[in-house]
Amino acid sequence: MRWCPSSMLHLCCLRSRSCTRRGRNKLPLWIREIWAYMRVLVQSLYFNSLTDSDVVFDSVFEPVFWTVDYVTRWFGTVFVCLVVLLTSSIVVIAYIVLLPLVINTYSPAWIAWHICYGHWNLIMIAFHYYKAAKTSPGCPPTEKNDAPFVSVCKKCIMAKPARTHHCGICNRCILKMDHHCPWLNNCVGHFNHRYFFSFCLFMTLGCVYCSISGRNLFLDAYNALERFKHLDAEKQGVPVTGMALLIGLLPPGKTNYQTSAPPYTFKDKMIHKSIIYMWVLTSTVGVALGALTIWHAVLISRGETSIERHINNKETKRMAKWGKVYRNPFNYGRLNNWKIFLGVEKRSHWVTRVLLPSGHAPYGDGLTWDIFAVKRDLIAV
Repeated sequence: MRWCPSSMLHLCCLRSRSCTRRGRNKLPLWIREIWAYMRVLVQSLYFNSLTDSDVVFDSVFEPVFWTVDYVTRWFGTVFVCLVVLLTSSIVVIAYIVLLPLVINTYSPAWIAWHICYGHWNLIMIAFHYYKAAKTSPGCPPTEKNDAPFVSVCKKCIMAKPARTHHCGICNRCILKMDHHCPWLNNCVGHFNHRYFFSFCLFMTLGCVYCSISGRNLFLDAYNALERFKHLDAEKQGVPVTGMALLIGLLPPGKTNYQTSAPPYTFKDKMIHKSIIYMWVLTSTVGVALGALTIWHAVLISRGETSIERHINNKETKRMAKWGKVYRNPFNYGRLNNWKIFLGVEKRSHWVTRVLLPSGHAPYGDGLTWDIFAVKRDLIAV
């Protein structure tokens, strides 16, 4: 039998490949999954001739996006606990510190106003925050249906109706997606958009109310703490020398005259610090959240979401190059947009559905958007 070098070379290659596979199989499962995932990302860069800069950008930065989404998803629970903790601390200070001061200072009419408005505002904040966090924003159906769609999600590989976008943090498509809110640990979409905006609005009103009504208390508490610091810096004993020792101001053997105890206690310090904490926190949150609320109010008036704002700007510029004017198909007029968003069909709904807690569902199912044609007689300006 003759020796064939080509056959031996082929046998060595097979052995090396089998050894490589054996060594790779010995690696932990999570390492093999990451390696396979990275290979898919690299292969996607030259998948077909339709690959453009957006596909390359998404593929290259996919690990970064995944890390950000994972961290945001994990920190969502922390943010929710932080909102509950900070809001509860303000409520505790209001009941323990401010309420006794209001009862002992103001007239009965002002006492009734503060108690009624404060509790109404607190109920609206708690109700809308709970509903915004617990209500599902809405997802497209997973089974086959006849609902119209405008595109196919490249991550879910499913049909996307109009105004639907994919959320990388929730890892699903959201109907009429506005954004993912880490403070809710939930997406803001078709079925909880009203709850989110109402929470922002009433939380802003509550912060402004606490900031304005507690301004004088804040100034008094700040000045009192400054006086406490000066009193603490002063010496408690005043040395007595010279003629004072001769005329017998002190008993024999003593050379210091002890002053009386300071006229404040630890409880006084804590009360003043609580008032300062409440005023600073409510003022800061009121400014930041107020700006966000105004921005969303502008978007609602235009009949668009945060994501659609960027899309509409791009479409406006693209159409302008062709000498055409782009018109948002979901803009039904400023007042009609608000009526559709808030679910107002008659005048009494401004009270029962806007000024009072209401769990009514929004117009439509989030899959089709022919609201204006159907509800023309109900929401006419």
